[in-house]
Amino acid sequence: MTGQDWMEKDFYAALGVPKDADDATIKKAYRKLARQYHPDQNPGDASAEAKFKEIGEAYAVLSDAKEREQYDAIRAMAGGGARFSAGPGGAGGAGFEDVFGGMFGGGGPGGARVRYSTGGQAGGFEDILGSMFGGAGAQFGGGPRPRAGADIAAATTLPFRQAVEGSTVTFTVDGRTVTTRIPPGVRDGQKIRLRGKGRPGLAGGPDGDLVVTVHVTPHPVFSLDGTNLRATVPVTFAEAALGATISVPTLDGTSVKVKVPAGTPSGRTLRVKGRGVQTAKATGDLLVTVQVAVPQKLSKAAREAVETFAAETDGQDVRADLVRQAAE
Repeated sequence: MTGQDWMEKDFYAALGVPKDADDATIKKAYRKLARQYHPDQNPGDASAEAKFKEIGEAYAVLSDAKEREQYDAIRAMAGGGARFSAGPGGAGGAGFEDVFGGMFGGGGPGGARVRYSTGGQAGGFEDILGSMFGGAGAQFGGGPRPRAGADIAAATTLPFRQAVEGSTVTFTVDGRTVTTRIPPGVRDGQKIRLRGKGRPGLAGGPDGDLVVTVHVTPHPVFSLDGTNLRATVPVTFAEAALGATISVPTLDGTSVKVKVPAGTPSGRTLRVKGRGVQTAKATGDLLVTVQVAVPQKLSKAAREAVETFAAETDGQDVRADLVRQAAE
């Protein structure tokens, strides 16, 4: 994305957040809007699709600290989005040289023009433009130097299952269609760089890259931990205390039997080999965290049984280690 693009677009307004919003606020706003305008929720709605792309583009820049800093600097320099014109009478009134004249102490309207030259030094005015906008400025006194094309930022949102299994996504970049494979196990917020898919290089320079930020919709049961899948599974007190074999769902729609050893405490994690994310290099595991479920209501017989248990275990101090460690 070029500096000119950044000057014309207000990414903060696109996400509905203030310019001093922190990362958490920006992420929360993006997720809310992404769910609202996701194409799956608005089939056939071109305006919703355009809005979804707009907020994705905005989040891709504002979620990256370095790109956000550059974006803020360019917007501040340009007064929040003014377009540079090539000379007097251009859009916005002031010419390109007037903007830089104001920046470096030159004359504004009615004042003397400030001339810029390379002066025989390495670099020059074109290098300033190149560093600002990711492209090449005009060359003075000689042929153009090879310059790399600018990178382009994009974003996509995948359902959790597609993120685990991998997915193929398509982008429209400067009128071109770019299709790429998102690898299995991609994390929320992960950036994928597609070499040579950005803006064309100049004077034989390499093409820029397409940098895709991937967002993953949360799943109600599973979460990603590297190549492992995590799930929290409730068990009864009796199952945890006496031991049991329970049935645990897997992401592929089947289930697996998991043995809960007698005396398993709440919070212990049991590992099921090979039921995690499958990648070209490795296959992860399913990590099952046991959570002892406490009944909200007890029948009379159940209450009497619990009271009997309490009487039989009276005198056991389950918080003894806690008190000892707190005193250390």
